[in-house]
Amino acid sequence: MPEFSTSTHGSRRLFYIYDPMCSWCYAFAKGWYALQQALSADIQIIYVVGGLAPDTVEPMPETMRTMIQHTWRKIEKMVPDVQFNYDFWACNTPIRSTYPACRAMLAAKKQKGVAGLVDMLCAIQTAYYQQAQNPSLPETLTACAGEIGLDITLFATDLVSDNINIALKQEIQLARKLDAFSFPALRFMQDEKLYSINVEYLDHQKMLNEINTLIA
Repeated sequence: MPEFSTSTHGSRRLFYIYDPMCSWCYAFAKGWYALQQALSADIQIIYVVGGLAPDTVEPMPETMRTMIQHTWRKIEKMVPDVQFNYDFWACNTPIRSTYPACRAMLAAKKQKGVAGLVDMLCAIQTAYYQQAQNPSLPETLTACAGEIGLDITLFATDLVSDNINIALKQEIQLARKLDAFSFPALRFMQDEKLYSINVEYLDHQKMLNEINTLIA
């Protein structure tokens, strides 16, 4: 399991707790990238997959479909650069299950480290929100793996492996330990103390200022 506390006195860590199928995480992509570019080089960035919705094969209830589409419209108004492809709802049988996509993140990380994880996150979000594909399905996730240059045979094996499933459970436990129950979430750790950083979708400077104030 990833370490929760710092192993070196004075070390600084920024935890990004997310879910690849979380629409608010998709909306945060540009702000998150901008924040990372502006951070002090001595801050270690740690991705933690939060696990939004457990495994199921049941179709998503109509009320939830309506709610999620309402969320998409709300995000588009709040974050003008973000747009969703609503064809998803007509072209797929939506399933309220994000755990397969979460496992895909960890399988990508197993092959190519954090860079693979970041590439997979972008691939899943693009497939889901722009290309109206269903990331709850293994075939969609395997196609994403191919797009980012992973060994798709190994990826498909890892996706259903006990090791990746155990790793997912450990990451979810870490997210809870970080007191993150909704996503995206940012937690900054310094000298064994944990701080919650307010997520800003339109102004990364506010998050940077909050972190720099803690460092000062």
